[in-house]
Amino acid sequence: MQVTETLNEGLKRGYKIVVPATDLDAKVNEKLVEAQPEVEMKGFRKGKVPMALLKKQFGQRLMGEAMQEAVDGAMSKHFEDSGDRPAMQPDVKMTNEDWKEGDDVEIEMSYEALPEIPEVDLKKVKLEKLVVKAGDKDIEDALGNLAETAQDFKDRKKGSKAKDGDQVVIDFLGKVDGEAFDGGAAEDYPLVLGSGSFIPGFEEQLVGAKAGDDVEVKVSFPAEYGAENLAGKDAVFECKVKEIKEPVAAEINDELAKKFGADDLAALKVQISERLEAEFSGAARAVMKRSLLDELDKLVSFDLPPSLLDAEAKQIAHQLWHEENPDVQGHDHPEVEPTDEHTKLAGRRVRLGLLLAELGQKAEIEVSDAEMTQAVMNQARQYPGQEKQFFEFVQQNPQMRQQIQAPLFEDKVIDYVFELAKVSEKEVSKDDLQKAVEALEDE
Repeated sequence: MQVTETLNEGLKRGYKIVVPATDLDAKVNEKLVEAQPEVEMKGFRKGKVPMALLKKQFGQRLMGEAMQEAVDGAMSKHFEDSGDRPAMQPDVKMTNEDWKEGDDVEIEMSYEALPEIPEVDLKKVKLEKLVVKAGDKDIEDALGNLAETAQDFKDRKKGSKAKDGDQVVIDFLGKVDGEAFDGGAAEDYPLVLGSGSFIPGFEEQLVGAKAGDDVEVKVSFPAEYGAENLAGKDAVFECKVKEIKEPVAAEINDELAKKFGADDLAALKVQISERLEAEFSGAARAVMKRSLLDELDKLVSFDLPPSLLDAEAKQIAHQLWHEENPDVQGHDHPEVEPTDEHTKLAGRRVRLGLLLAELGQKAEIEVSDAEMTQAVMNQARQYPGQEKQFFEFVQQNPQMRQQIQAPLFEDKVIDYVFELAKVSEKEVSKDDLQKAVEALEDE
């Protein structure tokens, strides 16, 4: 097998590969010898079909397999010998299109090699970690928010009209074409106006009602309503308003704590403090990660594969275009051309991505099966009732698995660098941390 270099400019590489006809013939014969014991053919006992007949019958089909294996083997050996790592799938094509059996196979292979990544002394990287302690006010504010979510209701003054957000206690009877239907009646039903608990248009017609009022609510069931006998039908609900109650925050006490799974109020405060500090720590990590990436970006400089740079710039431009045009779904829109700003950002992302990948590879960092499974489970929860289908989709889709794995790998590399870098802590207020996070979002 002959391999001749035809292009070597920057990161671009080109090679001519010639696979001798004798090598291909030997591979075909090898496959026939391997298959011969199992072949059955009329007029011959199993495993006794002559090689010449086997070659005539199956040789042409096996030649295609032999050619593919020979080319794949040549490529693998080239990358092993040269040490090159292609940035993207190499472009491979057969050049002697008039090839016939007995001819050598001539192949052209071109690709962009990944660059040599310079060494970085991570111990010289200096970072600042923002530290925020959960103060009494933070805990009290969080308790107040919990009390709001666990709201109670108290009776409004006699004669008060129901407002959006109020709870109305009603008896109701629903009818379609004058006939009551199953599931269309209840007594002492507590309905929060504006909650969207009932079909569209129902709750709005109870706004302004008073205790003791009889209200006739007229609505139409949606065409896609679950019960076929009601879908798309007009209905009338005879409602008796019995009580009007206004929302009030729950009292901050042991009873509230128990609603949220704590033994008492003191235990709930400890839980809140831990949760807040975990949130602060996560935000601080995001700020420190950005600082790290900025530092690494200053420390390294190397040529980037044009194909990776172009693909990343186009992706950035496409994503930003959709953010500016949220009403456009899918990709049925004019081609979006990257700007110089998009290309500049793409250069940073590609350079840092290659650097982090190199650091992770040298440190032998891997994403475990357990970590991958947990990540897939977390994403599957976004599709209630379809978790199994999501799991199967991920298992059958290598690109999707890569999308889930990539951020896990990056986070592990970032944590590895944090351990080596010189990190100093700085205690700041929650507002200062919030400003730092907002600054990240503005960039």
